[in-house]
Amino acid sequence: MCRILGSFAAGADRPDPAELAAVSARQRHGGPDEHQVLSGPGWSLGCDRLAVTDPCGGTQPYRLPHLPGILAVLNGEIYNHDELRRRLAARGHRFPDRCDGTLLPALYAEYGPAFAEHLDGMFAVAVLDLRPGGTGGGSQLVLAVDDMGMKPLHVHHDPYDGSTRFASEIPALLAFEGVRIAPREDALDTVLATRTSYSTHTALDGISVLPPGATALVRPGCAPVVRRRAPHASAAARPVGDTQDVLRHEVRRLATADAPVCAITSGGLDSGLVTALAAEHARETDAPPLHTFHLTYRGKWPGSESAYARAVARRARTVHHEVVVDPDEIPSLLTRTVRHLGQPNADPIALSTYALFRAVRENGFTVALAGDGADELFGGYDRMRAALTAPAGIDWASAYADALSAAPRLLREHLYTSSYAAFIADEGSAADRIEQELRSAEVAGTDRTTVMTAFETRWRLPAYHLRRVDHLSMAWAVEARLPFCQPSVVTHARELPVAARHGKRALYEAGAELLPGSVLNRPKQPFTLPVAAMISPGGPLLDTVRELLSPARLVLGGKVRADRVQKLLKRHLERPNQHAALTLWALAVHELWTDVVQGMRIPVGCAA
Repeated sequence: MCRILGSFAAGADRPDPAELAAVSARQRHGGPDEHQVLSGPGWSLGCDRLAVTDPCGGTQPYRLPHLPGILAVLNGEIYNHDELRRRLAARGHRFPDRCDGTLLPALYAEYGPAFAEHLDGMFAVAVLDLRPGGTGGGSQLVLAVDDMGMKPLHVHHDPYDGSTRFASEIPALLAFEGVRIAPREDALDTVLATRTSYSTHTALDGISVLPPGATALVRPGCAPVVRRRAPHASAAARPVGDTQDVLRHEVRRLATADAPVCAITSGGLDSGLVTALAAEHARETDAPPLHTFHLTYRGKWPGSESAYARAVARRARTVHHEVVVDPDEIPSLLTRTVRHLGQPNADPIALSTYALFRAVRENGFTVALAGDGADELFGGYDRMRAALTAPAGIDWASAYADALSAAPRLLREHLYTSSYAAFIADEGSAADRIEQELRSAEVAGTDRTTVMTAFETRWRLPAYHLRRVDHLSMAWAVEARLPFCQPSVVTHARELPVAARHGKRALYEAGAELLPGSVLNRPKQPFTLPVAAMISPGGPLLDTVRELLSPARLVLGGKVRADRVQKLLKRHLERPNQHAALTLWALAVHELWTDVVQGMRIPVGCAA
């Protein structure tokens, strides 16, 4: 697991070493163990390494003596690296260590840009081919990300000089000279409508993120050509057995590492299953007991899941850590979280995620298993249930899009200034594009369950959850591994009968013998921050929200009506409710992000 960076241009100038050092420094929190950047005329390639697989080997960028001119960097884990190494060794390739990424130059030499089709894991990879008569007939850069988008890669192409630059994190990418930092005009609407950036867009104009399962080919002076690959289809991706068996296989595979492994235990079904199976694996292999981590806030707050997490830990016989955060720290956590994400994310869960992985690292763990991805694959969200039970004639797609929002459409339009409302009406909203995609897929004959699952896994999960988990775990140099996002589990879920994907029925059956009844029978509740209570009179977030949403500030921004925002805040303080709180939170996060992004030209160092 690492942070990677690089640049590729037609010019003959060697990149400035000071500039490359600044890029590396901005994401070094995710790779504290080793740092190296190589460069030459018109190119650079670098890595900040978090050593997990073969910690004593695997120096990046990867180079093999018998393949001069091919360099590679990797962020992530390649779980089938042993199988690939044997296959490549049979073809005459030799490797100096057993690090998973060391084989990448050889894999590229054999398969060219199609190399990523052979990778099973979570990864963002860059391969630089500098051979005059290489695979593409000349020098080229190939970028690739895994099928689910677990490891994001941010890209900027300058149409004026033809240069392409990339980095694992947006603040690092912005340290390259020439990368613009102008916020997108529709960023506020997108955050209110979807809670985060949508599709391949980021909140910054000119910076995109590779879509899940994509490979990008970059030739000197040309824009990246992006194509989607077919889903990974190795033997490991072919599921065997029922849901519990398939998940058990992946948990055991991911629980094996050359670094200490723990589990995130929220108290819900998904993380509970991962925890139970990981603890089972530890016992059967005579490994030390599994450690589990759960976060809560000091004091009495609504929605606490601590009792459920303790019940899971007791049943699984883990060493349980209940991480207690002082609410007075929340304003500071908010600033740090926005800085690490590099763009606004209106889900209050981000603060909890950041603080939780901090505790994981402070307790000596480098790898953490988590339950993300289950709801999307197994139909766990309330919006899915509502769509499936919507009466005929009801616009289910519009209601579905509204359920994704921080502020429903009518409230957004009420808050916007006339000029910003007109701009969004002309340009279209992310919510409009979501509705259109959902309707079009159903009209084409796809059943509604599959329509929703496809949308959630292709767009919502990568943008909303996986980028957050990646950035906020790596803020503390922790590798988050996600069993539900592995190819075998994804394939298994998609091949289940439609009824088994309603309300996570298959997962409840899988957990019947593994989890306590209190967890199996509890209502669904997201792991998050009790934001409504915290933006209440005397709450720890009220002063921060008031400052960020001051009338003078909002008038200067010109996108929302300050008087209506103040009325919304006043009503919420008189009668706190979740919808108003989330809207206020999203507006405040966006305002804070506009401040943070202006400072992204200033190196932030390596402190988390």
